Amino acid sequence: MNVEVIPAIDLRGGQVVRLRQGDYAQETQYACAPQELAARYARAGARWLHVVDLDGARAGDLANLSVISALAKAGMQVQAGGGVRAQDDVHRLFDAGVSRVVLGSVAIRDPERVARWLDAYGAERFTIALDTRYRDGVWSLPSAGWTEEETRTLDELAPWYAHHGARHLLCTDIERDGMLAGFNLALYCHLAQIVPQLAVQASGGVRSLDDIRTAREAGAHGVILGRALLEGRFTLEDALAC
Repeated sequence: MNVEVIPAIDLRGGQVVRLRQGDYAQETQYACAPQELAARYARAGARWLHVVDLDGARAGDLANLSVISALAKAGMQVQAGGGVRAQDDVHRLFDAGVSRVVLGSVAIRDPERVARWLDAYGAERFTIALDTRYRDGVWSLPSAGWTEEETRTLDELAPWYAHHGARHLLCTDIERDGMLAGFNLALYCHLAQIVPQLAVQASGGVRSLDDIRTAREAGAHGVILGRALLEGRFTLEDALAC
């Protein structure tokens, strides 16, 4: 099985940043402009770009929409999210050139509404983001930029979305995010067992090309690359060749 290598750009205040474990107080800013970084990734041969509006994820609005619109013109297909709460937000992202809208908090809090969007626009237009943290023996699902705890669990919602027609699932182990500690392979093996019909994107902790290979072996269909690329752990060209 081939795995889609997807570089990521996280936005805060229009700038490229990374957070550690989703903590807004632990932010690293990078000097590169978002458009320049996207152009570099496009030249390397990436087909997809993953964009997160961190301001929007926490506040519930599309705070970086103008930047996302510019990134959608870089030559790659873009999946973007952060702050999508209503159908109008979906339309605005589509109008901005986004190929797939990433649904996080709304997918956790209001799955019935998201299921209606899947029916209305098609499953290929959305990525369901169920970012998770293992606590008290369950995979919990924090929302609002990972700042608020919810009662639904990953094992409850992932099969629910598979049953209701979702196609793409992005799942980040929050404890690994930005830590360069490698993917949580047990998490992706678990998802391959409970939702084999979903194309799972692995995210959080990639540090080497071997992590990409092992994620594929664990059943992931895509891998999101963030900090490792920004800090030159390896090149995007090598990751795509991998």
